[in-house]
Amino acid sequence: FYLLHGGGETDASWSTVGRAGYILDNLIAAGKAVPMIIVMPCGWTPLGPQVMTADATKDPFNNEMIEDILPYVESHYRTLADGEHRALGGLSMGGIQTLNIGLHNLGTFRSLVVMSSGWFPSDRDVFFSGPDAARMPQYNEKLKLFWWGWGQTDIARENALACVTRFKQAGFHLETEETPDGHEWKNWRLYLSQVAPTLFR
Repeated sequence: FYLLHGGGETDASWSTVGRAGYILDNLIAAGKAVPMIIVMPCGWTPLGPQVMTADATKDPFNNEMIEDILPYVESHYRTLADGEHRALGGLSMGGIQTLNIGLHNLGTFRSLVVMSSGWFPSDRDVFFSGPDAARMPQYNEKLKLFWWGWGQTDIARENALACVTRFKQAGFHLETEETPDGHEWKNWRLYLSQVAPTLFR
């Protein structure tokens, strides 16, 4: 499970304030989640600030994930190297990265988890009129899980709802969750605890 942090954060965020290790250890110990490797990479690339775009070809982290991070993990750890056994998720900036990487490289990850995120209006229009959108008829077959969560007072709520609406209008089946509170770790820890038990089943 490749788990991405948000803007202004680092690769240490999920393992510290996010408590990802504790959440997964408890779920696995209780038999609620299957054992899994969690990869929490740095979402910032040497090429400069993160590009908040819906065009994965202009998102430098797309190439870093596919060409560097994923091959490194699969050559150094005992993974099952196929889309069925890969999941990708992230919060805020990491949610946009999840969309860009997961949909541009459709089938590489069978499960996508978007937390408190969604493309901004102009970028949203770029995606839904661009070449990646042409793959939408394949989404229901290629994606086992496409999960979205956001808070009732979340600054990303409007963007998330707009994206979800466009995907639903296109006939895609996805799961959504709206929780109390806003753009904060309280929600993201909750989402991880809810989604992790559904992965790799």
